[in-house]
Amino acid sequence: MIDVGVILKRFETPDETRELDHGSFELVNLGGMSIGRATYLPGWKWSKHVGPVVGATRCHVKHVGLVLSGVATAAFDDGTIIELRAGDVFYIPPVPHDSWVVGDQPYVSLHFGGAERYAR
Repeated sequence: MIDVGVILKRFETPDETRELDHGSFELVNLGGMSIGRATYLPGWKWSKHVGPVVGATRCHVKHVGLVLSGVATAAFDDGTIIELRAGDVFYIPPVPHDSWVVGDQPYVSLHFGGAERYAR
């Protein structure tokens, strides 16, 4: 059998887990990149549950991802609020923003860009 260099990993056994109040962010590293899975419970808000940990009032990380389930927002300082829903593929630029879970269902998304810097 030829070794073609395939790597398989699962979020059930991530390389790193960043535990957050009301949620978690799991990372798997492969192929020179980090992929994150964000899981946030109803009531989660970035400025309340992540900001104090990283010493910021707004997130400044770029996000490129895919929403798997639930609904959350990306809220910018100019008053723009975008809802992120299951099936949405998103790019959020590295400008100050807040985020929170909408409704009573957990929010889950995959992050392909910016994951290595998130919640640090």
